[in-house]
Amino acid sequence: MTGGVGLLEVRAGSRLRFDGLDWSVAGIEPQFGRVLLRSEDGRAERRSFRWLMQHPDCRVLAAIPVATTAERQPPTWGDLTEAQQTKARLRAAHLLEAETGYRSGDPRLVEPGEPREAYDPDHTTLSQRRQAKVAELKALGRDEAAALGLDHISERTLKRMAAAWRRDGLLGCADGRWLRESGGRRSVSEEVREAIFAVQKETVDRSRMSMRSRERLIHQYVRAKFGPEVKIPDYDTLKAVWRKWFGPGGARQRYVRSAEQVETSTARMVVHRPGQVVALDTTVLPVKARESVFGGPVSAHLTLALDCYSHSLVAFRLTLVSDTSVDVAMLLREVMMPLPMRAGWIEDMEWPYPGVPATVVAQLAGHRAAALPFVTPETVTTDHGGPYKSHHLVEAERTLGCNVLPARTLRPTYKQAVERTFGGIRSLLFEVLPGYTGVDVADRGADPERDAVLTLEAMEHLIATWIVKVWQNRRLGEYAPAWGPGEEHSPNTLFAAAMNQGGFALQIPKPELYYRLLPPHYVKIHARRGVKVGGLWYGKDHPALRERWDQPLARGGRHKGKWVIRSDRRDRRTVFFQDPADAEVWHVLRWNGLPPEEEVPAFSSATADALLSEARSRGVSPHSDADLLPVLLELLGGTAQTVLRVRGGRAVRLPVLTAPPAPRLPRGRSRSLRPACLRATSPRPPGRRPRRAAARTAPTVLGRRLPWLSAIRRVPRYGR
Repeated sequence: MTGGVGLLEVRAGSRLRFDGLDWSVAGIEPQFGRVLLRSEDGRAERRSFRWLMQHPDCRVLAAIPVATTAERQPPTWGDLTEAQQTKARLRAAHLLEAETGYRSGDPRLVEPGEPREAYDPDHTTLSQRRQAKVAELKALGRDEAAALGLDHISERTLKRMAAAWRRDGLLGCADGRWLRESGGRRSVSEEVREAIFAVQKETVDRSRMSMRSRERLIHQYVRAKFGPEVKIPDYDTLKAVWRKWFGPGGARQRYVRSAEQVETSTARMVVHRPGQVVALDTTVLPVKARESVFGGPVSAHLTLALDCYSHSLVAFRLTLVSDTSVDVAMLLREVMMPLPMRAGWIEDMEWPYPGVPATVVAQLAGHRAAALPFVTPETVTTDHGGPYKSHHLVEAERTLGCNVLPARTLRPTYKQAVERTFGGIRSLLFEVLPGYTGVDVADRGADPERDAVLTLEAMEHLIATWIVKVWQNRRLGEYAPAWGPGEEHSPNTLFAAAMNQGGFALQIPKPELYYRLLPPHYVKIHARRGVKVGGLWYGKDHPALRERWDQPLARGGRHKGKWVIRSDRRDRRTVFFQDPADAEVWHVLRWNGLPPEEEVPAFSSATADALLSEARSRGVSPHSDADLLPVLLELLGGTAQTVLRVRGGRAVRLPVLTAPPAPRLPRGRSRSLRPACLRATSPRPPGRRPRRAAARTAPTVLGRRLPWLSAIRRVPRYGR
């Protein structure tokens, strides 16, 4: 595995496993889009790249994570605390200095005074640099070396760290004791741990104070939030924990604050190949569009991914609302996948690049590929927008093997290529479309909302067609490569020239890459309800959860004792659970409120939040999520709902009766005075006069009677 996690690099000598057997790649036939595989018993088979990409059980043997127990999920970067992540970066700097002679690992990113005499790669060997690093770390103070976990360093340790770095990146440089199954200081409870981190975060911006003052702040925090019954360790224990987590604290306070800030490199980067640097940015689409044919005019957001070498628009995404980290993560996944040909596209818009025939790419992807490059991004440069700074997107970029290179704050010139691309698309395409809003309110037309005629679907198809047909073949007037400053090139010709010079790597994204790019949720398994993600419960009857709800989890670190569930915020009907026994297997957990047979339209996290708010405003406290289905259908389309269900390959429209909206109670009114339509109707005993509420018929949904509030008053309020 030389690429990032999620990429399957096929080369001669690679060992694969699928269908329970081990295979080795004996040869590659790129002209036919297939490989020659040989099993352990000598049997030979030929398989296409498309077959390997779509096989659900194909994996590289070297990439299989080795778990200490059968019920331990592989650790992630998010399991480390901020202090441990900082230590892992420092450990990586020491390792890279011993391996390459430079703390950054790159001779082009030289720090002042590098390379040092003992680590000069031109005058020392790898073995000599490792010996020098061992002597240097042993000469440090005991506390300094112990803080990094390098107090018992040796050449063998550096070799193991180098192998872990090549396999897992920064996570491989983390001390294995940080994520062990058990251990630590028993006297430091979760409450005390929270207090220590809260005090450290608060004291960073204060003047320097002693450990005695920090101890008093820790006592004050614990007593104010958790009460006097929580036991707090003594001063010596707190001091040892503080030094272990945050270092000895001998630096000046102004330097400590400076170290907490993220600094970007000011070095100039020269791009030499496609995919080396991919720039991402989002802007408001300057054209009003309609959400549907009969919908009103809306504003959309356009996100672009620009290859800085060839200036190719390798991917784009059009969203109705501002993009989220999930949208950007899926955009990076689309950068690595070939764009399929669409209806109405002519033959000239098919894959034209030399070196790799279109038939090979079609077999690789499973469809005809359009004339748009697909690359594996090495470095991703972004601005400081909310979605790009989120922990989820940074983790997704690390999963893909990308380096994150943020631009300086309020400096658009640091990513001028993508900014200029937005201006070029606006002047070449958007200005001639009906509904164009201009670059300023003063330049806007009389009524651009009235002029909007294109739907979002038509707008997305138009932009894709224009990129493949016009932008990729348009001459770049002010840009030329270093090896041909006087030549004229287009994005397609630059990419073709790069393929002739350096070749083209067929790196296939693995099928489970989609799940790894979704945001994680750390939850516990409930015996009867399953797992709770975003206020909704999932997988109550799934066997993967029933087998593990009462079993202890060996995960350590920040989320000790919790399971990882990943969800797509754009579709909250399902979540995904990674099997701890086999990291390549993912289980789909359905929402408990979904009916067993009928299909419900997809709904996002915003709709789920509105559903919970509406349920609380009505005073509904359901026994299960199935009681929320009528409220959801009412939010999605009103009381006259229709649900599409596929039968035998054709869509059948099924009518669904939803409950009428329940009246809200006046403020201060007692629960016992609720309207009769909200109280449960029970059978009348013989001889008893019927009440008015008994004459009312409770509404039904999908053939079932709704459980009302009075029957489940003992259940706590839902969603809290």
